Amino acid sequence: MDELTKFFQNKSVKRVFIFILIALILYLMRSMINFILLTFIFSFLLDRLVTFISGKVSINWKLTVTVVYTAIVGLLTWGISKYLPIITTEITALIKQVTVFYQQPQDNVIMKYLVRILEENQVSQYLEQGLSLVMKSFTDISSLALQIFLALILSLFYLLEKPRLVIFTKKFKFSKLAPFYNEIEFFGGKFVRTFGKVLQAQFIIAVVNCLLSTIALWIMGFPQLFGLAIMIFFLGLIPVAGVIISLVPLSLIAYSIGGFIKVVYILIIVAIIHGIEAYILNPKLMSTKTDLPIFYTFIVLIFSEHFFGVWGLIIGIPVFVFLLDIFDVKSSERSI
Repeated sequence: MDELTKFFQNKSVKRVFIFILIALILYLMRSMINFILLTFIFSFLLDRLVTFISGKVSINWKLTVTVVYTAIVGLLTWGISKYLPIITTEITALIKQVTVFYQQPQDNVIMKYLVRILEENQVSQYLEQGLSLVMKSFTDISSLALQIFLALILSLFYLLEKPRLVIFTKKFKFSKLAPFYNEIEFFGGKFVRTFGKVLQAQFIIAVVNCLLSTIALWIMGFPQLFGLAIMIFFLGLIPVAGVIISLVPLSLIAYSIGGFIKVVYILIIVAIIHGIEAYILNPKLMSTKTDLPIFYTFIVLIFSEHFFGVWGLIIGIPVFVFLLDIFDVKSSERSI
């Protein structure tokens, strides 16, 4: 009995037990995972933004939070009311354009080969499913909008009362729940430093990638720029694989409007932007421990997408990096 008691009092055993307990609670709350993730993302990113503004301008914390949230809600309301119908129409047109393109006979040997591969892999079926998913997403926009609204409100309350929340939460450290609090504090600190850091980096990289790509596509005369910009931004949130996935529709549209030479231009532009991301943005925004081999990146994305769907593509890498940090897996410096 004494041996069993000592076993459960071991710090590592308690840590593993509490980690499994947290994972089980999150699994039981999986129906609310969208709301939980949105709340965390808004709270983390906006906390960084408000902290940055407060560091540059001497303004009261609550006033800064209020101004930032008012501006964001105003921009979201204006953007949704003005551009949502345009984006819906353009994304639908993009999917139809790609579907019609590969169904038409091609006179180029390379394009014939690529179209045959696409047909063999039933891309038409995937595109139709994609169109149905897009239309269903916009049909269920009221549910998504409600989750976003509630997540924004909750993150607003968190930021407004952040100092008070920190003081109140620390009271658990001296309560009967102290063993649980200490481990949750440990996991929470790791989670914010790794998951939050990688997610923030992915978001910034996606924004830069979207802006540069949209400017390049505008110069090249691409149609449906709003729809393409939205597609590039969301695919930019997927590490490495997002660039490869976006090449398929971009190359097909480029060929349909300008022939093979436009496809070459697209490949060059994507290579340049990916180079900026890999050699400038990533080293600036991420530490070496988040620098995963490409093989691990794809394995994590495949499994996370299988178990968690679209969210898995976005949070799979941050969660994996968080687990590496928990298990104290150190990566060596990148070789030159």
